[in-house]
Amino acid sequence: MTKSPLLLALALTAAPLAAWAMPAVGDIVGTNPTDATAALAAAGCTVTEFEAEGGKIEAKCTDEAGKKHEVYIDPKTGAVTEIKMED
Repeated sequence: MTKSPLLLALALTAAPLAAWAMPAVGDIVGTNPTDATAALAAAGCTVTEFEAEGGKIEAKCTDEAGKKHEVYIDPKTGAVTEIKMED
């Protein structure tokens, strides 16, 4: 029984960190809008727009705190290559 309170404490401590999750460089999100939107949403980033930019796919999204980000995706691999705060 001594493990249960410890596990509960760890879970409650980690829960706020999950709320601030964002995709990371190297994450594979997919090469089409449907897959990329779903993967980015699962990572805490709601996509509002896709566009081609510099040979990459740019996904404009908003995180759970309301901050806007630009997530750049390699169109061949579906990997996130760069993440910037939107200007």
